[in-house]
Amino acid sequence: MLDSPLFIGGIPPGADDPDPAANSRLTLRFPTRQEFAMAYSIQLYTLRNVLEADLPGTLARVAAIGFTQVEAYDFVDTAEELGAALEANGLTAPSGHAPLLSQDQDEIFAAAKGLGISTVIDPYVPAEEWLRAEDIQATAAKLNEAAKKGAEYGIRVGYHNHAWELESTIEGQTALEYFAALLDPGVVLEVDTYWAAVGGQDPVELLARLGDRVKFIHIKDGPATTDAKAQQPAGQGTIAIRDVIGAATSLEVGVVEFDDYAGDIFEGITESLAFLQTPAGQAAPSGQDVRA
Repeated sequence: MLDSPLFIGGIPPGADDPDPAANSRLTLRFPTRQEFAMAYSIQLYTLRNVLEADLPGTLARVAAIGFTQVEAYDFVDTAEELGAALEANGLTAPSGHAPLLSQDQDEIFAAAKGLGISTVIDPYVPAEEWLRAEDIQATAAKLNEAAKKGAEYGIRVGYHNHAWELESTIEGQTALEYFAALLDPGVVLEVDTYWAAVGGQDPVELLARLGDRVKFIHIKDGPATTDAKAQQPAGQGTIAIRDVIGAATSLEVGVVEFDDYAGDIFEGITESLAFLQTPAGQAAPSGQDVRA
């Protein structure tokens, strides 16, 4: 955010003005979040197949497409090669996925710190763990403890949802919302907005209810079904992408992701980024319509 407001009308502060009273006509306002270029990242799980074959070359292509940030996954075993490729291509990784609740946390946080990852997100707790309040309470307690460990490394902790956290209802609310209320204040959420829709929730309304807890979202599009192959580039499916982004009022990074894709994955992420970087009402460079 800017440290100072924009001025509209009147005489800018510090400018010469023969009429000192002119400053009384000055109107100040702070810019809205939409007036800033949103930060977009790419979840590297999207590119898992090509990464296995050529990690340095894949990240070079990611940078050439226009991404400046990535979200790492399974980064402990690849930390050295990943770090070198990030540096070589001018990329940063503000967030990363790692199984905090099932693997060595010190190892995860040490690798994250070395890669410059400031938020480590647990990406998956099985569906059967979201059916009973007691199980959700236990998961929240474990994540809160992980956050204390992460703080020792200067790293924040979060959680990423799938559909089942939204399909399950606990005490009149979704299991994800019940879970969020149990988390310590410093623990954040990364809402996968597509899986939220698959789980039967309007992602815009869900984000509004979750509020400031949400610092990251996964941006993907498609028919909002469990068929991952049917996922589409942002702006080409049924998800109201721009409304979703606007509803995440404390969003730090929007993360592009495909769980799977029937087409060329590099074309898919290119089209997604083009849509996200093009103002509503204009045609993206690839030619697809950019909807409001």
